[in-house]
Amino acid sequence: MRAWWVALGLVAAMAGSAPAQVLVRVGDPSRATYSELHEALRDSTPAADSVRAVMRERTPSVLWRRVRAALGGAAPWNDAPLALTRLAELRDRAYADSAARLARAIEAGEVHGPPAQDPSDLQAPLHAVALERTRAVRGDAAVLKELLAKVPTREYDVGDAWVLGRIPGSSDSIQARFLAASDTELKVRWLTLLTFSADSGAIPLLARVYAAPDSFGIPPRYGARASDALLWIGTHRSLQALLDARARAKAAGAYADPALSRGGYDFLANDSSAVISRTGKWLAEWIRELPAR
Repeated sequence: MRAWWVALGLVAAMAGSAPAQVLVRVGDPSRATYSELHEALRDSTPAADSVRAVMRERTPSVLWRRVRAALGGAAPWNDAPLALTRLAELRDRAYADSAARLARAIEAGEVHGPPAQDPSDLQAPLHAVALERTRAVRGDAAVLKELLAKVPTREYDVGDAWVLGRIPGSSDSIQARFLAASDTELKVRWLTLLTFSADSGAIPLLARVYAAPDSFGIPPRYGARASDALLWIGTHRSLQALLDARARAKAAGAYADPALSRGGYDFLANDSSAVISRTGKWLAEWIRELPAR
């Protein structure tokens, strides 16, 4: 997740910590399991059952108690970003107000977390809670316009990115701006924002970018953003597209530069291992198991 903040231009705001707005999916028979909070999360395990319980909770007060318990050290820290992510989806007015108050208190240094945990890591999901409520009140068109305008200014966070990815039609707008951008940094920002969208309409573009990042003006080290986006879409079609694009990239030597290697493995090998870390299985396993539609 730190890599996303690098691409989003927000490293200075991190103070060394990972953001707590999360992309997580479990129990969807048409898409691969996915989690940024767990290593190789697999369905039908205690960890997956715990995630499913949070993400299916429909009572805002239950979720809010999880957040407060995590802040107080009485619950696992990961419960806080998970519960806030689900709370954002529910768009409850009262708890959007509570989230805004807690965010202000954290910013003022009035909130302390358990040892080794920084409450400021919760600012992004708290912002997302308020922003999802804003969507409910003002409508998608107004929020979409404002979020898109923030990107060139760099004045946005991961909560903004998460909400942007959920707005219907946002993927088309982001793709168009990605293709139109002449500035490399801005182009990488737009590509990174596609990693928050599950829109299958982006699959063809993402596959082409991953296979040949240079042809889109993307430095190869950022080609993994397209891989991340295809993984988050998580369908049979997107994962097959990723597998095929990886083969084309390997044949063309798109990532052959030794400078892209890490830990004794080349770029494509490391990107392949990221699939296991985030989804719990290899691409080929998911492609065999997911419905082809």
